[in-house]
Amino acid sequence: MTALHHVLSPGAVPLSVWRDIYRGADASLDPASRAAVEAGAQVIAGIIAKDAPVYGVNTGFGKLASVRIAEADLSALQRNIVLSHAAGVGEPLEPAIVRLIMALKLASLAQGASGVRWETLEHLQACFSAGLVPVVPGQGSVGASGDLAPLAHLTAALMGVGEFFVKGGRVPAVEALAGIGLQPLTLGPKEGLALLNGTQVSTGLALAGLFEAERVFQSALVTGALATDAAKGSDGPFDPRIHRLRRHRGQIDVADALARLMEGSAIRASHREGDPRVQDPYCLRCQPQVMGACLDLLRKAADTLADEANGVSDNPLVFSDTGEVISGGNFHAEPVAFAADMIAMALCEVGSITERRLAMLIDPALSGLPAFLTPRPGLNSGFMIPQVTAAALVSENKQMAHPASVDSIPTSANQEDHVSMAAHGARRLLPMARNAAAVVGLELLAAAQACDFHRPLASSPALERVRERLRAVVPHLEDDRHFAPDIAAATALVTAGAVIRAAATELPGLAG
Repeated sequence: MTALHHVLSPGAVPLSVWRDIYRGADASLDPASRAAVEAGAQVIAGIIAKDAPVYGVNTGFGKLASVRIAEADLSALQRNIVLSHAAGVGEPLEPAIVRLIMALKLASLAQGASGVRWETLEHLQACFSAGLVPVVPGQGSVGASGDLAPLAHLTAALMGVGEFFVKGGRVPAVEALAGIGLQPLTLGPKEGLALLNGTQVSTGLALAGLFEAERVFQSALVTGALATDAAKGSDGPFDPRIHRLRRHRGQIDVADALARLMEGSAIRASHREGDPRVQDPYCLRCQPQVMGACLDLLRKAADTLADEANGVSDNPLVFSDTGEVISGGNFHAEPVAFAADMIAMALCEVGSITERRLAMLIDPALSGLPAFLTPRPGLNSGFMIPQVTAAALVSENKQMAHPASVDSIPTSANQEDHVSMAAHGARRLLPMARNAAAVVGLELLAAAQACDFHRPLASSPALERVRERLRAVVPHLEDDRHFAPDIAAATALVTAGAVIRAAATELPGLAG
């Protein structure tokens, strides 16, 4: 875990901080938020003292909201809602995701609108800071009345029920809590509902997908420029005058980046005069239009998720200035579902146009290069099957890119009759990002191999740095060899951000 530490100011956390937390940074609440939290808790205490019926405080939940609960049973009520709702299934969410979810929940509860006690937040903070990560099954939320099942598993662990990930292993919750000097959490009135309600699981998954998509997108700009040079494509389509006329910000930014990545290429200079081709294939020529549209989608999704991450999605909400507790529907994750669908579409298209460039490079009729990028085609198959692998991954992503937000299914005896499906819409993003990263890694291999045939001509300084970084782990392919290790090494350069760093060129991203 990195030594980087952020202080969270509830309601005003930048997207970059959530990115850092996802990648391992530590975080803690701003102590100044304590006053708002305690004011909200006092409102709940006042309601209990007056014995006024308030949903989620001294009533049942969902369809059972009309059932009054005696004061002596309020603690049991909160424990019961957690245990009964811990009904998730499937493989556990990755610890990095759950850490992000914990931080999102801290920042939400710390705004004082949920009525929880400060000591409850301290318990959650202590687990987060000590590296105790609840084991949370990934399936079971429809993204409506909060991410109930997964958040129930998170809360149950705080209560000593279930398991924590501790240093890579799974440890019974009671044992893990004792290891850092904590007793299991005993919930106060409304606290179980406050911890279960909210979109933090959907939002955390969507943010993780967004951050991985940004890295894949930027890497694909680099490999796309390298493939353009490898195919002796023109940088004319990246002329800024073209893109200013269309006015789309993402398109303008992408064209600028591609032009800068190719600047100074001797390969490009070698065919400025006398090239018989009038126009390049769309996979080269239309990169600004396709990748720019993807960037616009990612930025829109980022804006939505930044708002959601800084919002309060609990129910009911406590307004300490008036002493009111008002039921609403902030737990409905429709904005997150739409954002996840946008990210999915962008990932799908980034992989799709990348695969088309790879297919173009291995086809001698289109590229003018040796068939399948091998010096001795026939004896060797070269890049024949890596392109098939890329095609398979792209098709998988096409299937997963179908929008989740258009689906709904009634739950809770029709009390919750329209749901967002945000959780599984967001959960598919990491597998999609891994697929797209592998496609970009395959293009990196092919484009570097193709450029080898242009020696002694070199590409631009930026792209030559990328080739050198690849060649440090993957040598030129002279004759067929075991391909899988090469693919794994190139993909790792993409997922680790090494391709972006090697280019050492400013690339457009979420904050661009």
